[in-house]
Amino acid sequence: MTTRVVFLLPPRLHLLDLAGPAQVFSTAADLGCAYELTYAAEQEDVPTAQGARLRAETRWPELSVEDLLLAPGWRAWDLRPANGPGARSVAWLRAHHDAGGTVASVCAGADALGRAGLLDGRRCTTHHHLQDELARRYPKATVVRDVLYVVDDRVVTSAGIASGIDLALHLVAVAHGPAVAARVARAMVVYARRNGDEPQTSAMLRHRAHLSDVVHRTQDLIDARHADRLSLGELAAAAGVSERTLTRAFSDATGLTPLRYQQTLRLERAEHMIAHGATVESAARAVGFTDARMLRRLRSRP
Repeated sequence: MTTRVVFLLPPRLHLLDLAGPAQVFSTAADLGCAYELTYAAEQEDVPTAQGARLRAETRWPELSVEDLLLAPGWRAWDLRPANGPGARSVAWLRAHHDAGGTVASVCAGADALGRAGLLDGRRCTTHHHLQDELARRYPKATVVRDVLYVVDDRVVTSAGIASGIDLALHLVAVAHGPAVAARVARAMVVYARRNGDEPQTSAMLRHRAHLSDVVHRTQDLIDARHADRLSLGELAAAAGVSERTLTRAFSDATGLTPLRYQQTLRLERAEHMIAHGATVESAARAVGFTDARMLRRLRSRP
């Protein structure tokens, strides 16, 4: 099923608030994920904070619950009502969420969600310059400070500017898996990170924040075949280097050996399965352990 990502463009929007997430979803589409991008606004000609003018659709598409409606931020040193999307845009955000869809914001876009009543009783974030004012304007919301993004009941808010990339990578990882998100991040030459409001970062992405092509190729193979028995010789041959060179490069880039990295992926996948009702024994078999004892030992480590 194709997911439509609709960017709701306010006047004087920041280009990177828009371009960062748009590039993530566009790159994911290039890699085979079914994303369709649409740009909508209340007027056809949209001025940006950086001077370029954009053309937007004024006949807004019908959305399904699988679609994403995203509000980029705009140039605003405060959140005056005169700034940002108009009443029609705010109502559309509310209606899409009420229908079961996901809404998201970058930077000052959180104010549009607040005006739609979608921050009340929820955790959220925005650019650090706007956090205090957002908290004053929406006292029923819990503004989380100094994080990249927050997810709360299909309402996803991000800190601003480049953090929209992190938000979009997270949404790609949720929909298509962290391996796809890692490929998107690598194609964009950005850190593959899912740092949000919780420390439960994906191991696959947490150890991708480096520029070693040899290690990335090795990780690609381990990611795809984490349940298989992979020898160091096989990994080194696939990377085109010696075993000694691979071990040194992998440790320098990730702080782990290839085997420990594979075990980390297996453990993370097993924990996910156990949380969804699988037994330790069945999870251990599914991720490649010959019996559950190794999985239990790994789970018991601090």
